[in-house]
Amino acid sequence: MSGTDAAPVRAWCLSDFDYHLPEGCIAQRPVTPRDAARLLISRPEGIEDGRFSDLTRLLRAGDLLVLNDTRVIPARLNGHKSTGARVELLLSRPVAGGENLWESLIRANRPVKVGGEIRLGEGFSALVEGREEGCFRVRLNAPDGDVGAALARHGTLPLPPYITGSDPEENRERYQTVFAAQPGAVAAPTAGLHFTPALLEGLRGQGVTVAMATLHVGLGTFQPVRHENLAEHRMHREFFTLSEAVAERVNATRSAGGRVVAVGTTVTRMLESAVDASGRVRPTSGETDLFILPGYRFRVVDLMITNFHLPKSTLLMLIAAFTGKARQERDYAHAVASGYRFYSYGDANLLFSGS
Repeated sequence: MSGTDAAPVRAWCLSDFDYHLPEGCIAQRPVTPRDAARLLISRPEGIEDGRFSDLTRLLRAGDLLVLNDTRVIPARLNGHKSTGARVELLLSRPVAGGENLWESLIRANRPVKVGGEIRLGEGFSALVEGREEGCFRVRLNAPDGDVGAALARHGTLPLPPYITGSDPEENRERYQTVFAAQPGAVAAPTAGLHFTPALLEGLRGQGVTVAMATLHVGLGTFQPVRHENLAEHRMHREFFTLSEAVAERVNATRSAGGRVVAVGTTVTRMLESAVDASGRVRPTSGETDLFILPGYRFRVVDLMITNFHLPKSTLLMLIAAFTGKARQERDYAHAVASGYRFYSYGDANLLFSGS
């Protein structure tokens, strides 16, 4: 699934989505408890500063909160070639139709050859089967066939490169959402990191429906956009599953006049990828490369919860599409001036639609 619902209103350039962020604004560790993070509440008419726990007063009965229940796998692996040379693997996504076959980035002092084997642990290895578009295809082999258990023993969570001061033990728990259930992501859906079981229960108790869908976040979330002319950019494909039950809840919410609240850019892209020409969300299992720029007409999402994103990133472009470019710039200038914490372990936005 790809494309946009409407062509951009102008030819956007990468430099249009740049902004200055002092290094000290980048969060290195999460706040405790999770829902104590700050929340910038953005409406067309103005900004309100709050806390994430304020969602209980900002959402209302009849709203539908859609969460991404993907689980981050320990996708970073250190190993050795047969020569003894050190190699680092970063798994990107499973290859459709291939058992234990993954796209992977490989870092080594000397080029890795197709057909070579990388030893990752006792009885655990990766066979390099091919290469295309900057990624390798590797087949993981475990002695008992349980690749998941081998990853748990030998792999580590692939934190974003801008997080340099965190506690590895803390990350095992905090770089997962409390509702993470479906293994397959190489990065967390960070907007969901702020929820606690108590907050979710409180929202349910006041009549907010909570639904789960799955999009496995890939390495494209870390990779920079390389074209100044954004018409030349192609999104990395990411696998998602939106069940029939969730699709029915979305459609029923909209029919009843309720609001669809997307938790994160991943949920936003899922929902907007699954809507048909009539405006109904359909159950879908497949890949999306939907690239959303200002000028896109959102068909499903009424409110969005998201963190603060990197300059020149496709995530920032999606936010600018949802709020309008001027409002996105207003919000980010306020966040920097007011000391909000940015990126994966940082604070959150609640975005009401409208520019």
